[in-house]
Amino acid sequence: MTSTSRRRPRRDDDAPTRPARAAQRRGRPASGQRDRAAPGRTAAQAATGFVSRARALRRRWIAVLSVLTVLGLAYVLLFTSLLGVRSVEVTGNRDVAADRVRQVAEVPERRAMLRVDTDAIAERVAEIPGVATVDVSRSWPSTIEIAVTERAPAGVYDTGSTLYLVDTGGVVYKEISKRPQGLPEFKMSEVGVGNAETRAVIAVRKALPKQLRDKVTQWRADSPGSVEFTLRSGKSVRWGDASDSESKAKVLGALMTRPGKVYDVSSPELPTVS
Repeated sequence: MTSTSRRRPRRDDDAPTRPARAAQRRGRPASGQRDRAAPGRTAAQAATGFVSRARALRRRWIAVLSVLTVLGLAYVLLFTSLLGVRSVEVTGNRDVAADRVRQVAEVPERRAMLRVDTDAIAERVAEIPGVATVDVSRSWPSTIEIAVTERAPAGVYDTGSTLYLVDTGGVVYKEISKRPQGLPEFKMSEVGVGNAETRAVIAVRKALPKQLRDKVTQWRADSPGSVEFTLRSGKSVRWGDASDSESKAKVLGALMTRPGKVYDVSSPELPTVS
């Protein structure tokens, strides 16, 4: 009698499914394993996403607050009197009164410092006859500073009816009632920065040594090439034009040791005394 062995049929739930066997061969977890791992991974991603959104929201708030801060500062600086003008300080003036400068400057009181037009103020103050240059600046928190340089008188100009002061640049800038002592007269038909004879006289004046310049009592010029001046001693000097002034000054210094009334250095190579 032959004995036969019977194999127990394999149950479907004990054997791996075909997709599972294929997944195992490729070294990847089966679908059931992936499903079981998914919940943990989703929670981590959710936490990361929450942190990212929180950071983005914080950056937006910081940006908004920064813009509001800048706008607030701009409003305070430009449209309120918190940092507005409260005083006007004038420096460098001697003959021109500080109150006169403030009156002409017309600095708006309490206006925000940043909105004050310093160029316009400087232009107005420069119109004062005795002022040569003007510098206007802001001194925080609330002061406008006006620094003026006054014109230095170099002589007087008599039109026949009115006396004027003439500065070192040839500008006729101030009417006066009487001639100041120590200032020479510009004895010319016309005086002004636009006048060629005036420019020649000013150039010669600058070239003279100070010791000799301070002795001049009168300037004359019928043309830019015929500048002459008279000294306190009564002696006259014919200078000619403003060229070669350094050589002329040296020659004149030696020539003045000779007796005479008129010293001509218009041609420094051939000076004469008469």
